[in-house]
Amino acid sequence: MLTFLRTQLSILRKPFCYTVLLSALLLIFSACDDELKKDIPIIIDADTANEVDDLFAIVRAMKEPRFDLLGITSAQFHTSPLATDTTVLESQRINEEIARIMGYDELPLPVGANGPIPAIDVPAKSKAADFIIEKAHEYSVEHKLEVVILGSCTNVASAILQDPTIIPKIRVSYIGFWHDVAQNVYDKKEFNSGNDTLAVEVLLNTKGLDFDVMTATTCQHLVFDKTEVLAQLKDKGKIGDYLVNRWNTYERWWTDEDPEKNHWIMWDVAIIEALAKPELATKKFFQTPPENTERMIEAYTDIKVAEMKQSYWQALAGGQ
Repeated sequence: MLTFLRTQLSILRKPFCYTVLLSALLLIFSACDDELKKDIPIIIDADTANEVDDLFAIVRAMKEPRFDLLGITSAQFHTSPLATDTTVLESQRINEEIARIMGYDELPLPVGANGPIPAIDVPAKSKAADFIIEKAHEYSVEHKLEVVILGSCTNVASAILQDPTIIPKIRVSYIGFWHDVAQNVYDKKEFNSGNDTLAVEVLLNTKGLDFDVMTATTCQHLVFDKTEVLAQLKDKGKIGDYLVNRWNTYERWWTDEDPEKNHWIMWDVAIIEALAKPELATKKFFQTPPENTERMIEAYTDIKVAEMKQSYWQALAGGQ
């Protein structure tokens, strides 16, 4: 390309022609550069060590060309029967392993809070919350930072409590609670919501916060089969083998069904696919629960399961 430019410029002898061509070329390169820009700046906040789907979701996000992945923050999951007293550090360790395998050596991985917020107006301070605040101020109302919560809401709620001026600069997408679409009835007795009930209330009550929810009701339909996972991932790269190993070794505690782990709900993958390809999901505006500040939020009401699966495996083709 540089040789081409030199050739074209050398044949122009008049200053006017030189200026016109240079200006035209700069416009072309500027347009091309704009097309190559990643249009979704994103932070993923994940309780990665809690289950299996978080790992699959994070890898999918790393493979999405539209995402400008700014960092992954670790989240706690203290209510799990398998929980230690340092769940956030377990999530942190897996985040670091995934980043290393995927070649994201420079990706920020700030540690989150190891417990829920202590009161409705008191943040649980952490490096993760500070990082969310820092990055939010690099964006604006016109170009918001996407913060995706795959676990407890602790870190994001804490960031908002610490610095409410970030509210118009972020969009929060959350996997949580159950929702009856027809009646607009919310059931907050869901695992992610239960790991920081007050933080959920902060997000629901915050006026002006762009808040989207991929409810458990909707994303429960995205189920991966072990046969397809093995066919797509086993012996096809380090990250594929890592995900397969996680599937095989993680012991599910919430159900006695499917002891061979032939199927797994990919809750968190659903929100990543919906953000990467909005045409694969439907969301609508709903009023918040009656106990919360009266305002409108968006909730996903439907996902295209087959298309999401296809999108996922296409994105991971080629391994790592």
